[in-house]
Amino acid sequence: MRRAVLAVFIAMLAFGGNARANNFPSHPITIIVPFAAGGPSDAMARILAERMRVTLGETLVIENVTGAGGSIGVGRAVRSPPDGYTVSFGHLGTHVANGAIYKLGYDLMADLEPVALLPSNPMIIVSKNAVPAKSLKELLDWLKARPAPATAGSAGAGSGSHIAGLYFESVTGIKLQYVPYRGTGPAMNDLVAGQIDLIVDQTSNSITQVRAGTIRAYAVTDSKRVASAPDVPSTDEAGLPGFHMTLWSGLWVPKDTPKDIVEKLNAAAVEALNDPAVRKQLENLGLQMPPKDQLSPAALGAWQKAEIANGGR
Repeated sequence: MRRAVLAVFIAMLAFGGNARANNFPSHPITIIVPFAAGGPSDAMARILAERMRVTLGETLVIENVTGAGGSIGVGRAVRSPPDGYTVSFGHLGTHVANGAIYKLGYDLMADLEPVALLPSNPMIIVSKNAVPAKSLKELLDWLKARPAPATAGSAGAGSGSHIAGLYFESVTGIKLQYVPYRGTGPAMNDLVAGQIDLIVDQTSNSITQVRAGTIRAYAVTDSKRVASAPDVPSTDEAGLPGFHMTLWSGLWVPKDTPKDIVEKLNAAAVEALNDPAVRKQLENLGLQMPPKDQLSPAALGAWQKAEIANGGR
């Protein structure tokens, strides 16, 4: 008798889980972007959320939770109920590097379930227009000749712009004075206003200002130019060969989120990435689509694990 009751109980739990998945979503979903509104992560998340709404039949709300290089926002997602209604947007900095920089109250691999790998983009070296250098070589000479380090904007320790700045320092031997912001959106505002000297930024964040002529671009951190900025040389062309960095992004949910719900969110993200209008929007920002065989939750999990193992590069 006890075995029969136990079997019924287990079946009810399984049915309850399937019912939740079948009814998902029944109310709006929150995507936590761990940086300020107006930055590259925010822009990508909003483009994807609008298209995922069509597939899921519910609104996806962007919540910007800033601070500590994105670790506060990720922590908010980790502590949310594992029901698919809170999604963590992040990237190489928030879901790899922060584990080595901050004493986190969560485990980036164990406490999150991967959903989908998102587009990536190389970084781009940009400065305020008042900087006299017109080429990367001239910029390096100007930086070396300064009596004090130039000011470099970042979204905080562990952010993509901070990691790229540190990498730039290690390759060139030039020291920078970092000015942390709650996202590279606010940092860009200060760069345009001439309040800081430069940013080693995500191409998707800088490209609009580069096209408008409000800031100066020197090189993209890749072996080749990007289609959205054909006039900006690669670092290989500009005289800093091998200085390559690509910032990838992804979506995660809290651990123990039902597999069927993860699959629904993944399907919505993949459908969004395959939409020609969405692809055009993202590619216009300099973003590069992930390979089609890398769009599963398992592929993102394997990618994140490998990046953590090799230190993020």
